[in-house]
Amino acid sequence: MWTVLVILLVVWLVLAIVGFALKGLLWLGIIGIVLFVGTVIFGILRQRSRGRS
Repeated sequence: MWTVLVILLVVWLVLAIVGFALKGLLWLGIIGIVLFVGTVIFGILRQRSRGRS
């Protein structure tokens, strides 16, 4: 599970960098940041729910 999350984080980070590097693709950078943060939150919540089981 962590492998998938790390791969997603890398993809979102690359999208964000490309989006901010190219002015016309600013929306791509914003989406990349939002997805990156969402994936981190998902991973943290998933880890906490496994710890309680």
